[in-house]
Amino acid sequence: MSKKIFILGTSTDVGKSYISALIVKKMREFGLNTSYFKPVSSGNLIDDNGEIIPLDVKFVHEFSKIELSYSQMSAYNFIKPYSPHLSAKNENKSVNMDIIISKFKKLDEICNFMVVEGAGGAICPLRYDDKKIMLLDLVKTLNLSVIIVSDATLGAINQTGLTSFYLRQNGVNIKGAILNNFDENCPICIDNKKMINELFGLKILSCVKRDELSLDISKNEILDIFN
Repeated sequence: MSKKIFILGTSTDVGKSYISALIVKKMREFGLNTSYFKPVSSGNLIDDNGEIIPLDVKFVHEFSKIELSYSQMSAYNFIKPYSPHLSAKNENKSVNMDIIISKFKKLDEICNFMVVEGAGGAICPLRYDDKKIMLLDLVKTLNLSVIIVSDATLGAINQTGLTSFYLRQNGVNIKGAILNNFDENCPICIDNKKMINELFGLKILSCVKRDELSLDISKNEILDIFN
């Protein structure tokens, strides 16, 4: 059984896949057998053969050089760039938690560490019809601790605070936060780092500059974030 961490963003497009890729790449550089799993995604493409290309999975796969298939690394990949529940509805499909768990367990058998990436922000519906599945349900079903990914710029304090309050209110353990697009010359970024730690008691695990190719974190520090 592998040790795992769930990557959850304060919103969509804050860099969850990028941070996930950095973590997986760093773990593999340390010689650790690490895999990646994105249970649900939307906003994907279709190739010439009619096959769906899961873009986030493709990025992490290529960036971290994981030797796994897209199918092993994902469960549901929808086309429209909507919230997953709406994108699924557009394709007359629905997310089934049992299928996600089955794929999760298969991947768990072949790795020592796993990075699981969520979709959208903390309050993200994956299915909303006769059965309702929220992203929170997925985190709790898999029983994983969370790293919050936030953009380091204006709005980070509010977004990170609200996300942490929601997760804690629902009994989710938070390992800390990673600030993406961090500019060490930007007074807002520097203050956000300080305030997020002081206001919400969140450990800042790393501050990632734009287009960084490696995560600035030690082996012991990165091992400490996994359950």
